[in-house]
Amino acid sequence: MSDRVVVIGGGVAGLATSALLARGGARVTLLERHDTVGGRAGRLEVDGFTFDTGPSWYLMEEAFAHYFALLGRDVDAELDLIDLDPRYRVYFEDGPGAASRLDVTADPAANWAAFEALSAGDGAAIRLYAEAAGDRYRLALERFLYTTFERPDRSLDAATVRRLPELAGLLTRSLGSSISSQVRDPRLRQLLGFHAVFLGSAPDRLPSLFSLMSHLDLVEGVRYPRGGLYAVVDALRSAAEAEGVEIRTGARVARIEVERGRATGVALETGEVVPADAVVSGADMHHTETALLDPEHQSRPERSWRRKRPGVSALMVLAGVEGNLPELAHHTLAFTRDWDANFRAIMDDLTVPHPASIYLSRTSATDPSTAPAGHENLAMLVPFPADPALGATAASRTALDQHIGRYLDQVGRWAGIDRLRERTSVKKVLTPHHFATQLGAWRGGALGLEHSLAQSAMFRPSNVSAKVPNLLFAGSSTAPGIGVPICLISAELVAKRLLGDTGAAPLPAPLPDGFLGRSRRSDALGSLARSLASGGEAP
Repeated sequence: MSDRVVVIGGGVAGLATSALLARGGARVTLLERHDTVGGRAGRLEVDGFTFDTGPSWYLMEEAFAHYFALLGRDVDAELDLIDLDPRYRVYFEDGPGAASRLDVTADPAANWAAFEALSAGDGAAIRLYAEAAGDRYRLALERFLYTTFERPDRSLDAATVRRLPELAGLLTRSLGSSISSQVRDPRLRQLLGFHAVFLGSAPDRLPSLFSLMSHLDLVEGVRYPRGGLYAVVDALRSAAEAEGVEIRTGARVARIEVERGRATGVALETGEVVPADAVVSGADMHHTETALLDPEHQSRPERSWRRKRPGVSALMVLAGVEGNLPELAHHTLAFTRDWDANFRAIMDDLTVPHPASIYLSRTSATDPSTAPAGHENLAMLVPFPADPALGATAASRTALDQHIGRYLDQVGRWAGIDRLRERTSVKKVLTPHHFATQLGAWRGGALGLEHSLAQSAMFRPSNVSAKVPNLLFAGSSTAPGIGVPICLISAELVAKRLLGDTGAAPLPAPLPDGFLGRSRRSDALGSLARSLASGGEAP
């Protein structure tokens, strides 16, 4: 039989890819090293608290809706989505121990007025900025996010060609520089630039094209799936199983077997070999290339990674707090005054920042089931250097505990929370060492490759191996990049690669059963796709 696909990794990308390929006609086995699926988007349940251990923002609604529609499913039936208002709260450091507060609400007009009250002229400037961000977001959806870049010219229709000078400027100018040229107030510049962290970078390192991110929170809105972002993982697992995917947890992969230049199976640490006619790795790309493949089969050997940069890592603190926390919204951001120094410490000096810019998630504000009665659920994430030594030793963990205490004190002072440190019970701490050892993340990064110009769009690593033609990639270090909705798109790009669809448009939904049989490719990947769809007999 020539219809067997093995998917490595049960994170968002692995689950999403598995479901699509099974619908396409393949017999899919998914191998996950941990006892539960989810990968970076995990869940922790302890002492009556429920935490997302990774992503916690639900953005890019179109991407979620489209992915589930490919499988003939309605996202609103899969997820119980709650609109957040305020969308998030921000504390800006004003000076030692002091901060001012701003709520970004579900009413854009009210937000423009609030920005204007902070800084005359900036409310109107940000409204125009958000309008331009919406235009760029639609351009990205229509021309750049749903393409494999196998044929880059297919992304350039007549309208896009006319915008090439504008696009060149958006790619060569930094986000930070672009924001500074349009908005005067440094606090409001932070409001427009913090999305860089979502992309593993800093505003002054990210192309200004990514101003499109401001459309998502300022215009489109922020929602929350009841039960947390892990509800998305649950829905993906359910969809994959319904399509016939065999999900094996506790299956630790040792290597990808390659014979005569083609992947023939995946060997587990137990010695078992799971046969495969194609392999898709949703694991970290550096781990896949350097640890799971023999050197002669590596498209990106260790030496090539010296030219690449990981995204930021994180210190993630999952805690319960006694009593109420009305000072914090569902999403709260605390920005340091010396923003540039904060990013230099994290990304250039690889040192722990103090004070730090901090993200806090209080899901119990929206979903009381995530905390026991009389308590609040608090996840505190501090962008950290991508250094796997952080958290690796007892001494390092002791030092991190001291940092956590100082960060809690910082949040308490800025937000005016009485005795926050004393009321907080830490349930789990995730460190760069955790991301490196438990998730195989290169250099302990929390997200994937940084979205610099040299690591974005057509310059991001391809989703097919240059040396093993039936080895494909999905996830945050291949195109299109970082984030839960983007990983859903990466799953679709695996299907598009097999189909030979080099266009910029998403696949039509719903996909018919056995759709891989429609592959237009005339090469080995096309034969593989048709074989997968026909139970081993290529038509």
